[in-house]
Amino acid sequence: MNLAAKLRAAGLAIILSWGWKRAAIAIVAGALSALAMAPFNAWPVLFLTFPVVVWLIDGAAAGRRRGVPAAAMAGWWFGLGYFVPGLYWIGYAFLVDAPTFAWLMPFAVLGLPAYLALFTALGFALARLMWTRDASRVIALAVSLTLSEWLRGHALTGFPWNAFGYALTEPLALAQTASLIGLWGLTFLSVAIFASPAVLIDGKSRGRKPWIAPAAALLLLVAMGIFGGARLALQPTTTVANVRLRIMQPNLQQDVRFNYAAKAVVMQKYLTLSDRASGPQSTGVRDVSILIWPESAFPFFLTREADAMAEIAELLPKGTILLTGSVRAPDLPPGTKITRAYNSIYAIDHDGSVLSIYDKLHLVPFGEYLPFQDWMEKLGFVQLTKVQGGFIPGARRRTMEIPNAPRALPLICYEAIFPGDVATRDDRPGWIVNLTNDGWFGISTGPYQHLQQARLRAIEEGLPVVRAANTGISAVIDPLGRMVARLGLGAEGVLDSNLPSAIPPTVYARTGDMPAAIVVAAALIFIIRRRVAKRAS
Repeated sequence: MNLAAKLRAAGLAIILSWGWKRAAIAIVAGALSALAMAPFNAWPVLFLTFPVVVWLIDGAAAGRRRGVPAAAMAGWWFGLGYFVPGLYWIGYAFLVDAPTFAWLMPFAVLGLPAYLALFTALGFALARLMWTRDASRVIALAVSLTLSEWLRGHALTGFPWNAFGYALTEPLALAQTASLIGLWGLTFLSVAIFASPAVLIDGKSRGRKPWIAPAAALLLLVAMGIFGGARLALQPTTTVANVRLRIMQPNLQQDVRFNYAAKAVVMQKYLTLSDRASGPQSTGVRDVSILIWPESAFPFFLTREADAMAEIAELLPKGTILLTGSVRAPDLPPGTKITRAYNSIYAIDHDGSVLSIYDKLHLVPFGEYLPFQDWMEKLGFVQLTKVQGGFIPGARRRTMEIPNAPRALPLICYEAIFPGDVATRDDRPGWIVNLTNDGWFGISTGPYQHLQQARLRAIEEGLPVVRAANTGISAVIDPLGRMVARLGLGAEGVLDSNLPSAIPPTVYARTGDMPAAIVVAAALIFIIRRRVAKRAS
């Protein structure tokens, strides 16, 4: 039996599968698809798994109601298989305070993927409604999964983690297409390209040429690589004059970071590490114009601890600015009990003055607040950060003024995973500063995925990203996604770098998701016309 015959036999076996066997095939295909994400970046595996998706939807035709429920069920199993290994690291957060939260770990590790898989099920169901019997069904799948992935990124505050488009972000040349069409455009291309081999089992009857679709997909992949390679070659990394960065990565354990009794230990470590010489010519923090500490750096309200502010002022030489994360108390009358707080970034100068504040806008559900907060607290639930009443969201997205440096767009933690979530177009920053604390997730794949997503924001917007993480991965990324400097996961140290210069606004920065919307709309019109023509013939 030759290769084509084996492929056809495998495809038919999947199409004809039913019951538990069909569910198992979907789960395995989803789990293998997770290998396309960081840190593995084994995206060629999708050439094997996405054709399975097509064949599963082909086989759903045997079910009731035009096969839509059967397709949705296959999609849910595929999504579950995809999200459990892709997001298993969320369980680590429930072990930080194991006596309080460990019992919730199975619900998080399985419950969140089960919820996210509903969007994959929706994508499969929509695809089945638009399904055809020829190669155009691959386009129908690309349209439907792009729409369901976009919805996953926006519904109930959104969670676009590991969207399928991230499969085309490594090697870096492929990722440059995001400067034109963003993450959702990459998602459409990923599905269309990787699902294309499914049509090879269609046969050559009635003038069909099944090789055309995969050949076109490979040509598109090559074209993306050429475009990206040329873009990288023509735009070398340049830096902003007289701006020297130092990122301090303390690698503190979570039980220390949230323990007020450890205040002196935390401050001493920050001060000592920040002033560490990084080479034979280094004079520590005196070489630095901007010092950056990670998210929620202190187990106390920074500006209410005069001794801590005095120590920072003593550390910083004249002309050096500290950007640091900190929990911030709201402005309340003296003597008022503080029950809620902001997750913030402070800009502090050499005399201890607060120059600017940014309050986190996009809070993490169950981490920084609870849905139906009051009701759930009455039932005894608390979010992982244990802030009664939950954190207070900031008012709006805005840039921060940094003396003697370009304006910075602050993003705290997972705010960096939302494409297009930037300041207004008339307030374009010179760089993005992303403070985070991935220490919740231990030595796992989670921090690598988080970095992958932050890097894509740089490419989409044409802005450098400077990332300070408690346990890593801290990095300085240029506006084309090149790693200028990087400090690994689980390491303690400082990372010194110049600040890369921004480039002119990309197509995506100017137009947002409009190009991707046009591509998806055009593909949808094509599918509808194809179905109408088939019915008329």
